[in-house]
Amino acid sequence: MSDTAHDTTNGGPPRLTRLTFHGPLSEARADALVRRLALAEPASVLDLGCGWGELMLRILAAVPAATGTGIDLAAEDLDRGRRNAEALGLADRARFVQESAVGTSRGPADLVLCVGSSHVLTATEPPGHLPDALRELRRLVRDGGRVLLGEGFWQRTPTPAELSGMWPGAAASDQVDLASLVDLAVAAGFRPEWTETASLDEWEEFESGYQADAEVWLADHSDHPLAAATRERLDRHRAQWLSYRGVLGLAYLTLVPVR
Repeated sequence: MSDTAHDTTNGGPPRLTRLTFHGPLSEARADALVRRLALAEPASVLDLGCGWGELMLRILAAVPAATGTGIDLAAEDLDRGRRNAEALGLADRARFVQESAVGTSRGPADLVLCVGSSHVLTATEPPGHLPDALRELRRLVRDGGRVLLGEGFWQRTPTPAELSGMWPGAAASDQVDLASLVDLAVAAGFRPEWTETASLDEWEEFESGYQADAEVWLADHSDHPLAAATRERLDRHRAQWLSYRGVLGLAYLTLVPVR
């Protein structure tokens, strides 16, 4: 399912209409995650940094007794989630709330989703935020429940040239490797039920979809007042992701809290 509404408030490019998920997640992996997470029949789902909450909505559809709450600060994404929930007949079981997740009192829940958004859980700046974020996730999940953590890691140590092309100030210390990430989760009070990582195909589909709407718009609107800023943004992001392509990974960890 994807929302096809365009952001036309300023005459600029449509926003993220090519993306079903705001991350490198294929339909096949999403289906497998939903099946696995639904096995525990969660009554409550908490989605932290939810965006438009696509995965949460799919879990609610698979578990008819479940209710879900998505938390994010992005009003446009939350509105998209509400529209999608309405279209799926889930509006009475899905809430989208615009608020910070730091110190949230929305838990504990049976299932906590935190996919690409661990930074929203703590005021500690990345990359040192992970231990604090994992402790928060343990606080927010009930015994017997599950946490789905989607978290970045280095697939290999990046070279200085690769780092220079990534986000401003990128350093090898910005991410841990996969083994260290799992060790941090164990230290925070979890056991890893399932460990999997996004494929290169998933990354390329996500990154291409992330840019596609604006790229097509720019090709047709080269004289638009917003064209220069759009071009600069697109070219900068493309250079960054081609620098971390095959270097930055995303792990999907299904975590079981230790009683």
